[in-house]
Formats: sequence, C-alpha cells, structure tokens
Amino acid sequence: MSNPGEGDLTPIDSTAQLAAYLAEGCKAPSRFRIGTEHEKFGFQQRSLTPPPYEPQGIRAMLEGIAKGGWAPILDHGNPIGLTQAGSSVSLEPAGQLELSGAPRETLHETQAELAAHLAEVRAVAEPLGLGFAPLGFHPLATQADMPWMPKGRYGIMRRYMPKVGTRGLDMMTRTCTVQVNLDFGSEADMVRKLRVSLALQSFATALFANSPFYEGRPNGVLSNRAMVWTDTDNARAGIPAVVFEDGFGFERFAEFALDVPMYFVYRDGHYIDTAGASFRDFMAGKLRGLEGQRPTMGDFADHLTTIFTDVRLKRFLEMRGADAGNPAMMVAFSAFWTGLLYDDAALAAAESMVRELTAGNLMEVRAAVPTQGLAAPWRHGCLRDLVKPLVAIASEGLAARRRFNEAGEDERIYLAPLQAIAEGAPTQAEHWLARYEGAWGRDVRPIFREAAI
Repeated sequence: MSNPGEGDLTPIDSTAQLAAYLAEGCKAPSRFRIGTEHEKFGFQQRSLTPPPYEPQGIRAMLEGIAKGGWAPILDHGNPIGLTQAGSSVSLEPAGQLELSGAPRETLHETQAELAAHLAEVRAVAEPLGLGFAPLGFHPLATQADMPWMPKGRYGIMRRYMPKVGTRGLDMMTRTCTVQVNLDFGSEADMVRKLRVSLALQSFATALFANSPFYEGRPNGVLSNRAMVWTDTDNARAGIPAVVFEDGFGFERFAEFALDVPMYFVYRDGHYIDTAGASFRDFMAGKLRGLEGQRPTMGDFADHLTTIFTDVRLKRFLEMRGADAGNPAMMVAFSAFWTGLLYDDAALAAAESMVRELTAGNLMEVRAAVPTQGLAAPWRHGCLRDLVKPLVAIASEGLAARRRFNEAGEDERIYLAPLQAIAEGAPTQAEHWLARYEGAWGRDVRPIFREAAI
C-alpha cells in the first residue's frame, strides 16, 4: 500500500476535473513504461515467526536498506518507508516488505531492478537473523501472530475492516501480491485495456496461484489470497460492472470512485478517520467533522489508493490479481501483461477471447478460481484451455516490442515459467502441495527455506 503524501493542493470543483486528472495519464506509446510492485513476508530464521517492527525487526531492515542511499519516509518519527530515484520501499500492515519499482522502459530493466533489490534485502536481513519469502498467504501464522506496523492509515483500516467483511484483517496482515502498472495512450485505449485485463485477471490469479496453505496445512484452496478478497470489502473490490457499460470512460470511473466509501483525510502529517464517509459529501463541504472543507486533488489521489478492484485505474492501470511468487514468476507476471497490452495486435487478439463476457460472467469465474485454479470453468471448457493461446499472444506482443538485452535476447525470455506451465508443469501452489505430501512429510515449515529470496 502507498506511502503517505498530501500531494496536489488544487481544490476540486467538479467531477469533470477528476476525469481530467485521470486523463493526464495518457501517453504516447513511446513513453509507455512498466512499473512492478512486489511484496514478501519476513520471518525469523530460528522460529519462522513474523518479525516485529522493533527491536531487530522491520525498522532495522528499513534503517539498514537506507544506508544504500534511500531517503526515509516517517510517520510520527517512525520509518515506515524509503524512497530513491523513482522507486520506493513501503510496509504492508504486518510488515510485509514491498518494493514499488520505478517506471522502467524494458523488462530487462525490471528484472535487474528486482535482482538488485533482493540482494539488498538479503544483505541487510541475514545479520538480523531474518529471511523473506514471497508467498500469496502466510503459510503458518495465525492472524493473532502477525504484528502491526506504526502507520496511521492502517489503524483506521484495522478498525473499519471488520464492519464490511470477514476477511479484511487477513488481507492486511497475511497476504502478499505482485502487481504491474502499465500505461494507456488515450481514453479509448484505457477502456480497451481495462476491460481486457479485468476479464483476464482471474486467469492470472489461477496461473500465479501461490498460497495453498492455511495455518500450517492445506485447506483445499490454491490461492488463499484470492479467497480473502472475495469477502474483504466488496464496495471497493472485485470487478466493477460500470467498466463494461456503454459510455464508460474517465468521468464514469470518477463517478464510481466517488461512491467508494472513504478511509481517511491526510492533513498536516496526520490521518483523520473518515472511514465509511462519502467523498461526494466531502466535495459538497458536508463531510462530518470537516464541515465547510473541500477536498483537494491530493485527497482524490489518496482516495484512489483505497480502491481495491482487480484492476485499479489511476493515471495508469494497476494489475492486482496475482499472488506474490518466486522472482522468475514476478518478472513473468509483468511480462505477461506487457505482452498482452503493449502491442496492438496482441491486445486485439486478447480482446477477441473475452468479447461478449459480462461482469456477471467474470464474477462467477472469480469466485471459482481460489479453489479450482486453472480448472475453474471458462465458457465451454476451463481456464487451463487458455494457457497456451494466451501465453502465445503475450509472446508475440513481446517479440513485436523488440527490446533486447546485452546477449541479444528479447523480452520473451521472461515468459519461460509460464510456457512451462502451458506444457504441463505445475503452478507454484501445485508444486508446494506436492512437496508437502512428499519430501516435507506433511510439514509446511520447509516452505520458508525453499521459497526464501
């Protein structure tokens, strides 16, 4: 989740102004970039328990990483993030460590950024007796086992989440994801990409499933992270039907966003609890406790970070449907969506595969994916039927980009893990379940050693 910031102080006068704010994200294709975000669970090497904020925990990690030239981000004097040259390190509520990578031109740069970050994390973590493992849901800890980070917005969310769903606190403390942020060239391009990526997000959830354990044992779910999102806060999550309505565009999305309940207003370094309140009332100067005050564009930007749809529209598109996974799979996630969305022919081919599907159809698939994975039904077959054609489309899209590394290889090399699954290899979740039933002797603890970065 985002680090705090008051941002643009321009007062908001109309919904059209919000639409114009979103439209400022439009770019020429030559300026399209790739921004990858990935999270991982910390664990104490001896006990496998989650590390506290302090002592010898997450705060020490941030302070150690900061020595590499990162500037600290503070919340009431506590370091809760870092920033450097367009990248940031932030904390999820239970100390899951997240890198929000800088916008990169190529996947080769994305891979190099990830490798450098993981090396930096290892160098700081090992003397502290810590390790980090990118998994979609914590395989061992109970919710009560997880620490809470001293970040103001998380206190507000912690109080509010149980009022709107049964799994919100699990989402905050026991899940990790990988995301990729991609650009659009125009309003029409945004609409096409948003519809296609929302329609295929459940496929990505199944393909990248990596959380088959719950408190030390399998519970019949391949992606516990995805299961959690089915009952976290459905007013701000899932697949918004408005995206598939005629006339959808920036202004219609802004109207949708205004109806998503607020969490907070950030003023003078403090979070003001407005959980459940209406942003529309805020625009009208009628927000309880802030009567007469009107929001700024920075408030709207903050509000957008609290919308948890499967694909989130800001001034770019954020793919949110996958479990965190091993480094190769994290880069493969970015490669998959870059290949599908950044080449016109690939986008048209992907679009043809989801044409005529409704938001209702997609929600049915989304509900089946956590337990069934690639076996979830899709039209007259199942999601597994799509693996080869979709990976092939992504591969063709990457080939068309013609971005080469020093060895003369193009970006298709990062699809290798997905091509293996297309040929019958197990997903990450299936791999871990086989290890649990075999070499691990039905003991989940070895996953920390084998999944550690």
